[in-house]
Amino acid sequence: MAELESVIEKRLIDQLCSGESQWTYRPDIRTEEDLWSNFKYILEQNNKAKLDDVPLSESEFAKIKNDLSHASFYDAGKWLIGENGKVYVHIQRGNETLHLVVMNNEHIAGGTSVYEVINQYQAFRDEADENGRDRRFDVTLLINGIPMIHIELKNKEHSYMDGYRQIKKYIAEGKFHGIFSNVQMFVVSNVDDTKYFSSARDTELNKKFLTGWIDDENDPVCDYLDFAQAVLKIPEAHEMVTKYTVLDNDKKKLLILRPYQIHAIEAMRTASKTGKSGYIWHTTGSGKTMTSYKATRNLLMDIPSIQKTIFLIDRKDLDLQTKGAFQSYADNDTIDVDDTEHVGSLIKKLVDDNRQMIVTTRQKMQVMINRRLKEGTKEYNKIKALKVAFVVDECHRAVTPQTKRDIERFFNHSLWFGFTGTPIFEENKYEQKGDLPQTTEELYGPCLHSYTIKEAIHDGAVLGFNVENLGPKGIEKEDEEKYYHSERHMRNVLNVILNQSTSKFGMQNGRGKTYEAMLTVESIAIAQKYYEMILKIKAGEDELKINEEIKKALPDFPKVAITFSVSENEETSQTNQDAMKRYLMYYNNIFGTKYGIEGLGAYNSNLNDRLARKGNRYKLSRDQQVDLVIVVDRLLTGFDAPCLSTLFIDRQPMSPQGLIQAFSRTNRLFDQNKEYGQIVTFRNPKEYKEKINDALVLYSKGGIGQAIAEDWDTVLENFTLSLKTIRTFAPEPKDVVNLSKKQKKTFIKLFRDLDHDYAHLKSFSTFEPKMLGKFEFGQDIYEDYAAVYNNVMEELKKDPIDDTDDEPIRDDYDLVAHSKFRIDFEYIVELLQGFVDFLDQKNEDFDEAEFEHKLLQLKEMVKEFAENNPRLSDLLLQVLDEIEQDKARFMGQDISVIINQMRYAAIDKEIEKFSSKWFVPFEDVKYEAYNFKDGELANENKLKAAADYAAYKDNTVDALPKFKFNGALIKEFKEVLMSEISPLLG
Repeated sequence: MAELESVIEKRLIDQLCSGESQWTYRPDIRTEEDLWSNFKYILEQNNKAKLDDVPLSESEFAKIKNDLSHASFYDAGKWLIGENGKVYVHIQRGNETLHLVVMNNEHIAGGTSVYEVINQYQAFRDEADENGRDRRFDVTLLINGIPMIHIELKNKEHSYMDGYRQIKKYIAEGKFHGIFSNVQMFVVSNVDDTKYFSSARDTELNKKFLTGWIDDENDPVCDYLDFAQAVLKIPEAHEMVTKYTVLDNDKKKLLILRPYQIHAIEAMRTASKTGKSGYIWHTTGSGKTMTSYKATRNLLMDIPSIQKTIFLIDRKDLDLQTKGAFQSYADNDTIDVDDTEHVGSLIKKLVDDNRQMIVTTRQKMQVMINRRLKEGTKEYNKIKALKVAFVVDECHRAVTPQTKRDIERFFNHSLWFGFTGTPIFEENKYEQKGDLPQTTEELYGPCLHSYTIKEAIHDGAVLGFNVENLGPKGIEKEDEEKYYHSERHMRNVLNVILNQSTSKFGMQNGRGKTYEAMLTVESIAIAQKYYEMILKIKAGEDELKINEEIKKALPDFPKVAITFSVSENEETSQTNQDAMKRYLMYYNNIFGTKYGIEGLGAYNSNLNDRLARKGNRYKLSRDQQVDLVIVVDRLLTGFDAPCLSTLFIDRQPMSPQGLIQAFSRTNRLFDQNKEYGQIVTFRNPKEYKEKINDALVLYSKGGIGQAIAEDWDTVLENFTLSLKTIRTFAPEPKDVVNLSKKQKKTFIKLFRDLDHDYAHLKSFSTFEPKMLGKFEFGQDIYEDYAAVYNNVMEELKKDPIDDTDDEPIRDDYDLVAHSKFRIDFEYIVELLQGFVDFLDQKNEDFDEAEFEHKLLQLKEMVKEFAENNPRLSDLLLQVLDEIEQDKARFMGQDISVIINQMRYAAIDKEIEKFSSKWFVPFEDVKYEAYNFKDGELANENKLKAAADYAAYKDNTVDALPKFKFNGALIKEFKEVLMSEISPLLG
């Protein structure tokens, strides 16, 4: 039998509090009142001198409690960064303002830091919330009395996902309020597998961002006690929520680094202590910019001998996202992102005596060294003598070997740390130029930490790839150029993009939740030809037509844009500039912008934000989203857009590093339905296949390993095997009913394989539903199997655990092969939250027309949702009506908590009606309603026994006789009560 969760809890607490650990178990802290009292005591002890040994008064502490009760985890994160590592609260005592230190993040594992563990904390319902519920939390870690890390534990009978769903539910119910609003990190475990994730609103949580721990050799650490030893002991736990958190100001999100990012930073710290340089090989898409930001910041904090850290980028990257990402991370930090055109500002920062991090371009650095600084001057001598650490993101693109040598010769007390997702090896080394380095190791030194594409895909840090090489076969070399530039070829390409890529664009997710794609071509002229052809197709002026089904799903598809670099535009002819003006006019018309040819940089920046969906405006609103961007080289490196799913390539193959860089635009984690980065090539299929495999092998582990992308033949073979296997158990869906319990468990596993492989198959452009005819299979048969699967899952959940069974079936898998174009409840709640956030503007700036437009859009979407769930739709419309009537009431609110309170109120109202009619205690009906599964009550006889028939008979006109009473009660429970509340239960 599996261990009791109370035993697991005790083991974890014993582990945390044993050995050299500084955690202290506090069994006496169980309620919010206990927590506040404990926090008050620690605060007073750490500020005795400032308080002059006079305890905080009731009114002073009430003000502090209010300051610690944040509207969101992100707001708490901003406060917890503090000022120069110290976190304060401020009170007024007489004529004096007292600045009380809550936490000193420089006192990790010592000083004023107090580390405590509590468990079975009772999160009571809010008295103002009549429909709230009491909850118990498992284990929480307090730093200086503040809950910072919360852990939910399950035994081996459950999945860690049950803990994740529990936390999500508690957040939705508003249980993480008051002092618990400061939690920065969650941990979930079922003993055998353990994950962590950063705090966020329930609608922002995404199970794909759950992270397991790996050690510095990239081996997994899964057991909960091993995880606690690696991550939750002191100082590691304190560092996780201070040194290894990042606040993204653009997304208003708290981010916690993944283990490989932390190991890289620690490897840099170790190297710098001994005066060594080196490079970090982290595969593209795994968060290098964030790692390099935190590494640059932490080097300054950890290594006293370093006077300045300089993050060096290429000027072109200011055009892209590095500057924006750094600015977003640095907004809540003590760092200025230096993006001025004036070298004077760089010199000023270098000569002052502040230990600081500087973000600048290598162009500005070269101008300073070669032209501005005069040898022998005070400025020259001071800057040249500095002990500097350079951190270079995209280290090959940003700094050439010659440039690095020039800068290094000037700063002769410098360390260099390069970040790259595609190192240069012997196999693809630079052409020899004099005695300049040809590989990454020659340029920067040894690899300090590696995290390859193979490891990242295995860990779920990035997605794997689907690769389709659709180019025509058998074209003679001399005919290639003519054919590939023909309209016939272009129509073939566009037919695939526009008519055979519904899954790639995520159209099944519903409007506003689709994905994007890029088409890369060899020249500006070809890009323009494609653009013109797409506009003709959209206008119905070309022989190629868009399928009616696609028009129905997305009437405005495809919304297309084209991007050139500013330098490309300067080099083009007047004819091309005239064409660009037309494209800008088209863009302005569909998105309400006002860009001209002279503002190409601003246009590119806007397109970047739109493609990356930075901010709710682009993230949630279909009318502000773009579907397809045509590029030559711009955006193929260093650009991060998680909602971009597909790269279409109509050009000759690139270098190995060029291919991996370009591919890696597509495989960022996004939502739970995005499973692959999709790559489609349209030329020389045999050559492309070889070059792609070579590149993937090279970047799996420095020239050795196996390719890690799947093609059509492999996926079709997997699907065929999955279908054949499931049919040996159940030739038809109806046959599943006759299987034994053990066979049904096997069916669950087999159907999950089929679901995965079928969804994978459908994601290919070459997939057509009619090709399933030879398998006597189709979407309708899949849906029948899926319905049976759901029934069996419910059936198995109710069965007691059988010790003789192998691993239990866990409800931690979501079916992915659906084809329905849908709008879901969580998406609408997310839109509503964005709408509520929009309300929080200064009165003089409030855009009433925009408010009305957004409100109308939301109402239309909710009405569309009513086709699936009219009860929830009515509730959502009620919220919108209330917002319309009283905007101020909703400002700064968490809308999901409000909606959940309304849901519970509506459910309890129906339960109360049933309870009063049949004279059954309210709590008994409520229990059965919340545990009603697959058409059956949890304990039907208990509900019958709880009914007071005598009271019913005395108070009911035309009361039923006793022999009919129980049957009628159960029938009405199932057919009336549950039909009313099931849509609200979700």
